[in-house]
Order: sequence, then structure tokens, then C-alpha cells
Amino acid sequence: MRDGLNAQETTLTLANVNSTQFGKVGFDSVDGKVDAEPLFLADVNAGGSTRNVLYVATEHDSVYAFDADTGAQIWKTSVLGSGETTSDDRGCGQVGPEIGITATPVIDRKQGANGAIYVVAMSKDSSGNYHHRLHALDITTGSEISGSPTEIGATYPGNGDGSSGGTNTFDPKMYKERAALLLSGGNIYLGWSSHCDFSPYTGWVMAYSESTLKQTAVLNLTPNGGDGSIWMSGDGIAADAAGNLFLLDANGKFDTTLDANGFPSNGDFGNSILKLAVSPGKISVADYFVQYNTISASGADLDLGAGGIVLLPDVTDSAGATRHLLVGGGKDQNLYIADRDNLGKFNAGGSDNSNLYQELPSVGNIFSTPAFFNGVLYLGTVGSPLRAYPITNGKLATSPSSQTAISFAYPGTSPAVSANGTQNGIVWGLESHTSAPAVLHAYDATDLSKELYNSKQAAGGRDAFGNGNKFITPLVVNGKVYIGTPNGVAVFGLLGK
Repeated sequence: MRDGLNAQETTLTLANVNSTQFGKVGFDSVDGKVDAEPLFLADVNAGGSTRNVLYVATEHDSVYAFDADTGAQIWKTSVLGSGETTSDDRGCGQVGPEIGITATPVIDRKQGANGAIYVVAMSKDSSGNYHHRLHALDITTGSEISGSPTEIGATYPGNGDGSSGGTNTFDPKMYKERAALLLSGGNIYLGWSSHCDFSPYTGWVMAYSESTLKQTAVLNLTPNGGDGSIWMSGDGIAADAAGNLFLLDANGKFDTTLDANGFPSNGDFGNSILKLAVSPGKISVADYFVQYNTISASGADLDLGAGGIVLLPDVTDSAGATRHLLVGGGKDQNLYIADRDNLGKFNAGGSDNSNLYQELPSVGNIFSTPAFFNGVLYLGTVGSPLRAYPITNGKLATSPSSQTAISFAYPGTSPAVSANGTQNGIVWGLESHTSAPAVLHAYDATDLSKELYNSKQAAGGRDAFGNGNKFITPLVVNGKVYIGTPNGVAVFGLLGK
């Protein structure tokens, strides 16, 4: 659902998250930038004992396992091939100075002998060729599971940007995997983005079997056009209970000529909210929404898909009907709320988005992922406060019920929420400056004007943890808050624990 919520947090409360009782309790150093969100597992038999484990992937193509309670390193694995280095930044400052593991991994505790963590790693060999590989590592030892890794490649019919002879071929040097990995129905799903807007590129979605690491399906979202990256600010493709996939696609070719079913005539879905259906060996577009002014928006680089997507729990509208909604947005400053059962398609020849379930205009540039808790959406846009938007009768409030006193500079903030059921809700937001000290904030979920804590409050820089990274969501679990930084993971918790 990508809702940013841990509703099983029993240690951190509204009463004890303050600068007297809470602060930085550790720092796990690693060999590169931590652009992927750290992951946590409880009760893992690793390193000779059962413990809680924090998994950290770096842009130096390393994966670490740390004892989540003591900070002791359990294992470290490099996923670089023999004679290889990490990729250079490809002349694009979005990820640098090296590109290794950018996307948040995914874990299946039931895969392999002990459980597996899946990562996508980019590298460069001694001949100057670039590679992307999907790795499956044993969660207890860090060793490659049988069949791992697999080289990532793909072809798809079409005459899109960079194609030849009616075939689009995935060129590894032109892409990076930034969107978090998704595990659904036994498949690992990958969504690819370009380096800046450097052509030629098109919009690729790929599926790999989690058990064999063999490719099971490929979809190109702009097969006869160009562009169409899957950015989503590091958020991942989402999945509903039925296995449908949902994502935001960035600016790119959209065919305004529609077929009899209202779909783009040449299969180009740039700048769209997408619902994908999955069947054996195939991924296909089941439904979509695109703005009425999508052509001019794409031309002005106003990506609908610059931010992340959240699938909301079922809500009831004013007529008593159950609605299955999603929210997302991007550079055009509008927040889109779509009905997952009828996204709305394209209002051909129209002058508005009346085909959409709901739209909140002018909320700000969205380079972040909202969070959802207890009927409220928390959204942090660029240069704005973190704001709370309640849902009533199936519709999002058009103005916030509360907001933070401070504003969050670019890229805004992707909040996380911790709670014990519906009690002790805390919204965690990060000022994640890349060239200035990062700051962790904690707010009362019922009123964002009530700040519980920030990491600048304690005297003597006690809780300082260095500069931030561009797209980082705090991981809040088991009484701790973990934050990726340019050289490790800062650990916050109750002092003296």
C-alpha cells in the first residue's frame, strides 16, 4: 500500500519522544551513501545468535547486516562482479558520485533456506560496459542464494526512442533503478528511470521470479514514443490485495488519439497514473488517468510522477459506497486522488480533470511520498509545512486541519508514522538537506503544530547526524528510528536503553 505506517510501535509514545528521554543512540557506518531505506527484521538467527537485524544497502554496491539493538556488524557483502566498479554518475547529479544500489530492497523471510533480501545493483566492468543485476542474498549470512545474481535485460516491440527494427532494447547504461522494489505474487517488480532526462530512454517495468530470478514479464509504457521514467522519489510500485499494480509514470509520450476502449492508440502512457494487471508471463495496462493538459505538461517537464503513490484503506463516500482510492502527484503542484476501480482515463478535448475522482490544486511541488494514518493524509511538498488532510465521506479535505511550524526545503519530506493501533500516533519528518545538516522532527499526529522533538534541541549537538540524502524516509520500528545518510545510518531511540 506504501502508506508509510507502522501501527505496531509500542515503545515510542507521545509522552517519551522528547529531547530529555529521546535522542541519537548510535550510528552504523558503511562504505557509501545510503539512498535506499534501511530494512528491519525481528528474531533472525544470524551471526550465531537470534537477534533483531537492520539491513543497509549502499551506493558502493555493498549490503550490510547490523544488530539493530547493539549496532554490531553481523555481515557485509559486496555485490560487485570480479574486476568491476560501481557506475559513475553518468553525467547526471541525481545520484552520485557513484551509482550502486539506489532502490530500497525487499525481503521475503520464507524464500530460500533462511529468507532472502533482494537488491538491484548497477556496476561497470573493465571494458566500460554497464550492468544491472538482481541479487538474492541469504538474510542470515549475506551469501548469494543459488541462481543469484541474474543479469537484467529486456526487449519489447515498438519504435520508441533508441529502438531498432521495431524492437526496443533495454540499454543498461541509460537507466537506473530508483523506485523501491516490490514483491507481489512471487514476483519482484522493477521500475526504471533515466539519468536526468538524457535520451534515448523509455518507460520500463519488469518482473522477475523471486524463486528462480528469471524474468517473467516486461512492459514498456512508451514503446512507440519516448521518456516515461518511473521516478516516484524513491517510493515503489504499489500492489492491492488482488495483485494489481499501481504506479506514477513521469513526463513522456502520450497518444491523444484513443482506441475504442479509450486507451492510447500506440500504447504510450507517459505522464499517467497507471493500474497494471498481471497474468502469467504478462503485465498490461488495465486502467489509467492522465491530465487533460498532459501534452503541455510533459513539454514543460511537469512530471505527474515526480512524487510517490499511496493506496488508501477502504473509505465510505457520502452515498455509503465503499471507495478504493489512491493519491499521488508531482511537479505540476496538484495532488491527484483517483478511484482505483475507475481511474478516469483521458478527458479528450476537455479543459479540466472532471474525469478524476478528486483533485487538490496548488498544494506545491511534490517530490515526496505522503503517509496515511487514522483517516488523515500527511503531505510534505517542497518549501512548505508538513500538512494533515483528513478524509471525510470519501473525500480529502481541501485545506489542512493542521500543519507544522517549519517548512521543508527541497525535496520536501516523505513522512513516516508510528502508532500503537490508533493510539500514540507520531509523524516523523526529515529535513534532508544534501549540503547542510539534516534534522529529524517528530509531531503529534492529531495536531502537527505540536512538535514533540527535533534533533537540534539537545545541547552541544548531541543528536546531530550529518548532512542528509535526497529521498529518505525514516524507518521507525521497535523503539528506534533509522535514517540513511551519506556515510551510514543514524539511530535514534530512548536514551539509556
